Amino acid sequence: MKEIPQITEAEYEVMKVIWKYEPISTPEVVEKLSNKSDWKPNTIHTMLARLVKKKALHVRKDGRVFIYTSLVEKNEYVGQKSKYFLQQFFGGTLNSMVLNFIENDQLSNEDISELKQILSKSDKKGEK
Repeated sequence: MKEIPQITEAEYEVMKVIWKYEPISTPEVVEKLSNKSDWKPNTIHTMLARLVKKKALHVRKDGRVFIYTSLVEKNEYVGQKSKYFLQQFFGGTLNSMVLNFIENDQLSNEDISELKQILSKSDKKGEK
């Protein structure tokens, strides 16, 4: 399995913009993040530099601007973080997590119905 760099929550917000719009320039990243946060451009530049250093992003110069593309795929990152979360809080088992949500009334009847539909679709795929 490919080693995925440790990314902070703030850096993850930057990565979401990169994943959605890549390849993307520094000014575009700053614009998109400034619309949804109160981060200053220097903060965003710092996070981009950190992500390049961590090998989560590739950067190339195009004229006077830097263009960023991801070196980590979103589904890989989310998959690894999901496994880590399950391991850390629920001993690695999904059913323990779901049971916890049910027992603590954190799943509505609508949520439970949706889960049943997802599981039913998954069962049907397995039968083919």
